[in-house]
Amino acid sequence: SEVADNVSKHNALYRRLMKKGRMRLEDGGISIVQPLDYAENSTYQRYSGFDPLNVSASDVLSAAEFPWRQVAVNVAASGLEIRSNSGENRVINFVKAKVKNAQRSFANGLSGDLYSNGSASNQIGGVQALISDAGTGTVGGIDSSAFVFWKSIVQSAAAPLIGAAITPSATTMELFFGQLYNALTRGTDQPDLIVAAIDYFTFYETSQTSIKRYSSDESAQGGFISLKYKNADVVFDTTASGIPAAHAYFINSDYLEMVAHQDANMEIMPELRSVNQDAIVIPILFQGNLVVSNRSLQGVAKA
Repeated sequence: SEVADNVSKHNALYRRLMKKGRMRLEDGGISIVQPLDYAENSTYQRYSGFDPLNVSASDVLSAAEFPWRQVAVNVAASGLEIRSNSGENRVINFVKAKVKNAQRSFANGLSGDLYSNGSASNQIGGVQALISDAGTGTVGGIDSSAFVFWKSIVQSAAAPLIGAAITPSATTMELFFGQLYNALTRGTDQPDLIVAAIDYFTFYETSQTSIKRYSSDESAQGGFISLKYKNADVVFDTTASGIPAAHAYFINSDYLEMVAHQDANMEIMPELRSVNQDAIVIPILFQGNLVVSNRSLQGVAKA
């Protein structure tokens, strides 16, 4: 729980998923199976009196499959280090320092993975994969070129959804964001989180200087600077954390989920003693992936 809490304080997307209960624990399986709700029920009809009703079956559900991905950080210490830092004359609280360092390393690494395109070996498929710059690609085993419902929405400054090219700036950012937000709104389904690179966040923040905006209490308590755009919290992250410059991801977290194995959900495992060394190792393990059940309600604003 300490490792998970440390990660949530380090990444706004992860924190939002945790706060909304968008974490699912699985007990096994060859892959992560994510049911999809991609079509309407075709039996909706208007009728009068004794008109026959349409009782034909409607194929409205399918599933995407995401591979398990594994992460490990190991806290290792030699017998010399342990004995030299024990008792009344110890220099530091050795174990606590080692574990804190491992937690920071885990948070930094997982944050980068959550924003990634999943191209590195054994890497989580992050938002750059699920909400790609082209809006296409094969995600969860489904090819979006063959199934158009599986495309995410792209708002490109060079070729925006409506009208001529837009040069991102403080004076154009609301228009730039507004077109994408509206395209991703379907009744009560709408983006609830916008994670922006620092450049786009700064443009948006500057555009709001004369308007009173309210930050999310939950985001503020988590340590994130947060503005509002309509019903979405707007937060920023740095390129050092993995988010690409000149990007803002419009996320409907009702359809995004972090799935982890119940026995490897950032678990600090029991210490292991080397059989041929005077040393111990304490592994911290994660097995899971970031999954999406509706790509068409996720979008990216980019240069």
